[in-house]
Amino acid sequence: MTWIESFGVLTGLISVWLTVRNNVWCWFWGIVSVTLYVGVFFRERLYADMSLQIVFIATNLYGWYVWLRGGEHHTKRVITKIPLPTAVTLAIGTLCYAVMTGWLLKRTTDASLPEMDAFLTSMSLAAVWMQARKYREHWLVWFAADVLYVGMFVWKSLWMTAVLYAVFTVLAVIGFVEWNKEVLRSESFRVQSS
Repeated sequence: MTWIESFGVLTGLISVWLTVRNNVWCWFWGIVSVTLYVGVFFRERLYADMSLQIVFIATNLYGWYVWLRGGEHHTKRVITKIPLPTAVTLAIGTLCYAVMTGWLLKRTTDASLPEMDAFLTSMSLAAVWMQARKYREHWLVWFAADVLYVGMFVWKSLWMTAVLYAVFTVLAVIGFVEWNKEVLRSESFRVQSS
């Protein structure tokens, strides 16, 4: 374990906890964490995940903006359910990206665990996009990815990161429950207002 991994763990926990609380500062702490993890994953030859952290810097900036100005009339965005057509399109795109990236990593790099790395990277991209759009179901995608990430990080002996993702798994459950309450409150308010 290095100091970079330790600080990545700490700032990652702060980021996800603030996301559970629906606090826009989650994006700032997310940027700090993913920047640190670029170095961690480079050292471990998890190139898809390293690249993912670079993409996460941009998606964190996007999420920060959308949460503040992405709602109706450039107001705060509210938590909603993902529309079914969007979910289907995203699932197909996620699978295609995973297959393509896994194939590319396996044939052109010395990547460690190329297929798993590609699959989890693809799931993470889908989840962070859904999170930026404030779709409640992003927590379910994170839950599934985090469970698999724990196994991959144990395999790579990244013990602190494995613990971090185990905590992320628990926070994903808590986050889904909290965000679902918000969706139900919004739906109830719309019914009462009609």
